[in-house]
Amino acid sequence: MADDNKTNEELTEEDLALAGQSRSSSGANDDDTDEDAEIDGEESAESVKAGEEEEAASDGSERETLVTKEGLAALKDELMQLETTKRKEVAARLKEAISFGDLSENSEYEDAKNEQALVEGRINELQRMIKTARIITEKKGSGKIVKIGSTVKLQNLTDKDEPETYTIVGSTETNPAEKKISNESPIGVAIVDKEQGDEVVVKAPVGELRYKIIKVS
Repeated sequence: MADDNKTNEELTEEDLALAGQSRSSSGANDDDTDEDAEIDGEESAESVKAGEEEEAASDGSERETLVTKEGLAALKDELMQLETTKRKEVAARLKEAISFGDLSENSEYEDAKNEQALVEGRINELQRMIKTARIITEKKGSGKIVKIGSTVKLQNLTDKDEPETYTIVGSTETNPAEKKISNESPIGVAIVDKEQGDEVVVKAPVGELRYKIIKVS
């Protein structure tokens, strides 16, 4: 009977030892899992960081702003007006709104802050455009080819409308009322570098339209 108890006791100790080894092995596996998760997390973070760096690099090259001499002068005049006059006006308005107290329910303060944000945003945009500006110059001998700065007479072949005349300008000088359209507009994209007499397809929001270039000057 005593031998049986001893055997049971030895078995129990043996079972406990085996169980301990199992727990140790399980713990090691858990550690491996944690380590793998940590590595995966680091790799994921590095991947995200690499993607962000790649995106930043791709955005690093600023696109040129194509303008005429008059257009560039207008941009500089607007920038000067904003920096020397408008910015001060908004600052004075903001200061006055703050003097009313209780900013949490101060509509004048909110309006002034919003206007300040718009003014500063426009100043930044103008500075970027002036920095990247490239002056459009007229080239002799290219009067029959549509370029930025060209005046073009177009016939809408799809709707059979009367011919209309447009001047192709950079995006900063677009003025529909003066028939100045951007080289980046649907019509501009279709006709730039085309010749007098060419027919083009314009991809407009209403669908595809066919135009004929009647005259380039």
